[in-house]
Amino acid sequence: MPNSLESVACNLCGSLDLQPAYSQPDELFHPDEWFTVVECKSCGLGFVNPRPTRNEIGRYYPSEFYQTFDDPRHQQRYAEEAAYLAEISSTPRTLLDVGCANGDFARFMRNKGWSVEGVEISANAREIRDFPIYNCDLPDIKDGGIRYDAITAWAVLEHVHDPMAYFLKASQLLKPGGRFVFLVTDFPSLPSRHLFREDLPRHLYFFSEATVERYLKAAGLRLQRIDRNNRIFSLRPVNWLRHYLYKTILRRNLTWHDLPEAPRDYFKRIGSRSLKVKLVYVLTHPFAVIDRLLLPLFELFAPQSLTRGIVTYVASKYSD
Repeated sequence: MPNSLESVACNLCGSLDLQPAYSQPDELFHPDEWFTVVECKSCGLGFVNPRPTRNEIGRYYPSEFYQTFDDPRHQQRYAEEAAYLAEISSTPRTLLDVGCANGDFARFMRNKGWSVEGVEISANAREIRDFPIYNCDLPDIKDGGIRYDAITAWAVLEHVHDPMAYFLKASQLLKPGGRFVFLVTDFPSLPSRHLFREDLPRHLYFFSEATVERYLKAAGLRLQRIDRNNRIFSLRPVNWLRHYLYKTILRRNLTWHDLPEAPRDYFKRIGSRSLKVKLVYVLTHPFAVIDRLLLPLFELFAPQSLTRGIVTYVASKYSD
């Protein structure tokens, strides 16, 4: 466990009355480092505690983290994201994309006639030179009368150290009636709360509809729309069957150590994806295979609030 950790109170209500939810390692880059997610007993907000400090967090975002953004299949994702802004018809239309990574969504919107700017704090993201970029946290942007028709934050707010400051700053920078669209994971869902599908410690905060509404109210923003779908990102309830068997037969929750080795990790460890290796995985992990085969049926018939761990929120700033 790194030394540069800090313990914090609830960002939403300030409470120190917290209860552990689960623990898991940094699966991607530092598997020997473990982190605990706690839940605020007062308001239900989830967060990593203790967590890496602002000075330490960059270690968990190496340059390879940003290479996945180069996949051309993301163009369809950008089209899905752009649909949330289609009703905005002002001229010119101004967009601030928070956590813009390599800048591709902002460029997608610029090609649709928008005037775009971005926020990206990581030194490991690719340098952006073709539109204005703020290399600082959103709350640190100097308020020089800048106003936007829309601010977007796609899978960003779960990564920041102070979500409240982000909500307040977004409200401050929006025009009256402007739109704040953001996508986050859903803490009450099965994959987020019980199946270890969150990306710790890059994900620091875990929201519910109730906590999001409290953030929006504090910032002077009005919730307009909630969408649960897998079209932009997905957080599927892998290992759902194992979870329910542990709950009903063993009378306890899953732990990280109860999870089977994922096919991706197995093939990487073996160094092959041949038919023979795949058959060996099926024979040695039969329960995991059954879980995956039945997963589409579970997602079809179970409530979306359980199965879909991603939510997109659309909010607007109250008009003067």
